[in-house]
Amino acid sequence: MTLTPRARLLRRSTWREVQFVTAALRTETVGGALLLTAAVTALVWANSPWHASYDALRDLRLGPAALHLDLPLAAWAADGLLAIFFFVAGLELKREVLVGDLRSPARAALPVAAALCGVAVPALLYAASVAALGGSGDALRGWAVPTATDIAFALAALAVVGTHLPSALRSFLLTLAVVDDLVAITIIAVFYTRELDLPVLALALAPLAGFAWLVQRRVTPWWLLVPLAVATWALVHASGVHATVAGVLLGLAVPVRPRARVPRISTHDADVDVAERFEHRMRPLSAGVAVPVFALFAAGVRVGGGGLRATVADEAALAVVAALVVGKFVGVLGGTWVFARFTRAELDEDLAWWDVAGLALLGGIGFTVSLLVSELAFGSGAPRDDHVRLAVLVGSTLSAVLATVVLRTRNRVYRRIEQAESRDEDGDGVPDCFQEPR
Repeated sequence: MTLTPRARLLRRSTWREVQFVTAALRTETVGGALLLTAAVTALVWANSPWHASYDALRDLRLGPAALHLDLPLAAWAADGLLAIFFFVAGLELKREVLVGDLRSPARAALPVAAALCGVAVPALLYAASVAALGGSGDALRGWAVPTATDIAFALAALAVVGTHLPSALRSFLLTLAVVDDLVAITIIAVFYTRELDLPVLALALAPLAGFAWLVQRRVTPWWLLVPLAVATWALVHASGVHATVAGVLLGLAVPVRPRARVPRISTHDADVDVAERFEHRMRPLSAGVAVPVFALFAAGVRVGGGGLRATVADEAALAVVAALVVGKFVGVLGGTWVFARFTRAELDEDLAWWDVAGLALLGGIGFTVSLLVSELAFGSGAPRDDHVRLAVLVGSTLSAVLATVVLRTRNRVYRRIEQAESRDEDGDGVPDCFQEPR
C-alpha cells in the first residue's frame, strides 16, 4: 500500500510525538510528577461525592476465572503492572552489581550499609512504637511497611531540588534505593507468602529458564519473550508467592554485558547491552503506566467521615509515620556514620554529612512498595490497611518536605561554590575580579 505524501508526513509527525513522550517518561522528574498526580487524583476522587465510582472501578473484576485470574483491577495493578516496575528494578540491580557502583566494594560499602540500616531501624522503631502504644499482634504484621524507599519519588525529588548538588549524591541514593528494593522484595517473598504451592512454583522455573536462555543468547523478539514472561508471572502468582517477584527474577536473567562467545542474530548487536535496551523500552511503560495506575488504585483513602480520626487512633498508622520520618533518617544517616567511623569505608570526598542528612530524610519517601506491603500485611480494603496507607502518604510527604528544606539549603551552598569557581578561571583560588590586571 502506497502512502500519500500527507499520510507519510502525518506518520513521521506521530512517530516524533511518540518518541518525545517516551523520552520524557524516561526522565525522573516526569515519572515522579505522574506518580504524584495519580496519588492526588486518587485521594480527591476517593473523598469526593463520586467516591462510589472509585470503589466500583477499583473492585471491578477482570480475567479468566478458569486460570484463577479473575482479579479486581486493584489486584491487577498491584500484582500485574507492578511486576513491570520490579522488572526494571531487577535490571537496575543487576547492572549496579556487575558494572555499576556495587561492583566496587569500597564504593558500595557505605550506601549498602545505609540501605541495610535504613531497613532495620524503621522496622525496629515500628515494632517499639506499636508495643509502646499497646498495639496488638495484628498491628505488628506491618513491621515491613516503612522499610522501603520509593526510587521514582526519591530520585524525582532529588532531580527537582538538587540542580547543583554533587553527582555523587545521586549515585549514593540510587545504590541505596536499589539495595533497599532488593531487601524489600526478599521480605515480600519470605514473610508475606501465606500459602506456597511448591509444584506450581517449580513449574514456573521452566518458562523462566526459557526466557533466560534466549536473552543470554541475545535472542530478543518480543513474540518469544513476552509469552514466556507472562507464563512465569502467572505461575508465580498461582504458587502463592507475590507475582512481583517474577518481575525481579526476569530482570535478573537479562545480561548486562555483551559476550563475544555467544552467537547473535545479527552482527550489529555485537556491543549491545541487552539490559540497557530492555530498560530503555520498559522504563516509559513502568513510569508512565504501571506505577501511576498502581498509585491511582492504592492511594485512594477516605479521609473524611471519621477516616482521619480513626487513623490517628490506630497505633500501626502512628508507628508508620514515626518509622518513615524518624526511623529512616536515623537508620540511613547513623548507619553511614558508624560504618565510616569504624571501618575503612569512606564518604565520597564531594559529599558532606549535611548532604547525607538530606538524603536520609529523602529515604523516608516510602510510597510504592510501602503501599504494597500494607496491602499484603493487612488485606486490601481492610480498615487498618486504609489507616496505614494514609499514614504512608503522610509520612512520605513529611519526609519529602524536610528533605527539600535541607537539600535546598545545600543546593544554594554548592551553587555559590560553582559561581566562585567559574569566576576563578586560572584556578589559583582567587576570583579573577580581585586580581591585578597583567
